[in-house]
Amino acid sequence: MTQKDRPVIECPPENEHELQNNCSTGGRSETDTATVQSPERAAPQRGRAPYRDGGRRRYVSVRVKLAAGLLFAVAWVSGSTWLAQPWISDLAEVTGPILAWIIVAGIALVPGFANAFVIAGLAMDRRPVYPELTESLRPVTVLVAAYNEAEFIADTLRSIFGQRYETAREVIVIDDGSSDNTAAIVQNLIEEGLAPEGDTLRLIRQPQNGGKAAALNAGLAAASHDLIVTVDGDTWLWRDALRNLVVNHQCSPPTTAATAATVLVRNSRANRLTRLQEWDYFMGISSVKRVQSLYQGTLVAQGAFSVYERSLLREIGGWEEVVGEDIVLTWDLIDRGYRVGYCEDAIGFTRVPETMRRYYNQRKRWARGLIEAFRRFPRVFIRPRMNLPFVYLNFTYPYLDLMYITVFVPGVIAALFFGMYAIAGIMTLILVPLALLMSCIMYTKQVRTFRSHGLRVRRNILGYIGYLVAYQLLLSPASLAGYFAEVLGRRKSW
Repeated sequence: MTQKDRPVIECPPENEHELQNNCSTGGRSETDTATVQSPERAAPQRGRAPYRDGGRRRYVSVRVKLAAGLLFAVAWVSGSTWLAQPWISDLAEVTGPILAWIIVAGIALVPGFANAFVIAGLAMDRRPVYPELTESLRPVTVLVAAYNEAEFIADTLRSIFGQRYETAREVIVIDDGSSDNTAAIVQNLIEEGLAPEGDTLRLIRQPQNGGKAAALNAGLAAASHDLIVTVDGDTWLWRDALRNLVVNHQCSPPTTAATAATVLVRNSRANRLTRLQEWDYFMGISSVKRVQSLYQGTLVAQGAFSVYERSLLREIGGWEEVVGEDIVLTWDLIDRGYRVGYCEDAIGFTRVPETMRRYYNQRKRWARGLIEAFRRFPRVFIRPRMNLPFVYLNFTYPYLDLMYITVFVPGVIAALFFGMYAIAGIMTLILVPLALLMSCIMYTKQVRTFRSHGLRVRRNILGYIGYLVAYQLLLSPASLAGYFAEVLGRRKSW
């Protein structure tokens, strides 16, 4: 890897101490203890292994934690609403009472509830410690969908086969009609014998570019093993990532259909934009997935690095030809009553957009995928599950993004340059303590995970400040464009 492509971490010497799992048998993790809704069809049995929660603590059920988190969030919003009464009254004189409440809720109250709920979940989350499972690891088929990945595909494949994994690995690269020499590079690696003895590396060549979903479905049809792992063609797996992901999945409840890994930024040093995304992946996306998994349901098993049950993928017909194929597939599994987990110590580094145009298009696609999921699976709103609060919080994203761009940003400009504080005044600062507290907890949790795997967080103070202050200015316009494009039925593009 070049200096430019070094990820957010600083790599230790090869002989540095690695994480040791010293698990005793018996017990269940706090994350996976509560009863989940039974699916319509029983999930395949996976030879679950015992594990423990890593310490002697008084057991608190996940349902109690959920109640405590909701109580804390409601209490915070109640206090904020009481303090905001003068602000709402003053604003109502200008806009009217209904619009005043809509504005204040969108820029202060709903974000405050979301932040408080995530903070409570992070504070109460205790990750399980799993056994080695050396002899009972399930064989896996790794699908690598690649389109014009000649620059990175060799590194990706070497990182997969460089993993410590005692059971059979089958890696299938699906070249999706690349116009560069991606397929030739993979073929050379096959002929050079990159795959260790007992493993296989195969290449499937699609005649023309048909999209990621079509490529993954072609790989799924050719897969030999019952456990399917997807890895993007530019993703680099850190030490024991594949093992950790599979062990987490095998030790999860039998209704678990998929488990998402932790995906971080590989090219964080490229420019200011990638530095901002570095913190988004490290602090925002990973922490939210962590809390969602505490409440029995990660909402997106991202295609960049996740594991799935082959039988369930085939049951739902594989990946759909949509913009957000990974979120739609995940919600299809959730809609059928299955669980989706999250593995915080299965770490992969992926390349993120380095130009505003690519970033804008990527986040626009993600936003369209969210609306696609809501349209296809409306039952997620009414089906009782512990992750239901996150479903409704996701539903508020279009409203929050709209309020941020059309109300909050103009309000800040009016306050800073014209001395008008009707919208962005002293009361908007009530979110600052929550944001700082959430950042501290997120950072502490992530650093602890990193250190346990011999990783160190690189200092990127300016990127962090930019992430806190200005990142939403980049994200919200792209998201709004995606929401409206999907609602209006605009032509889909990748």
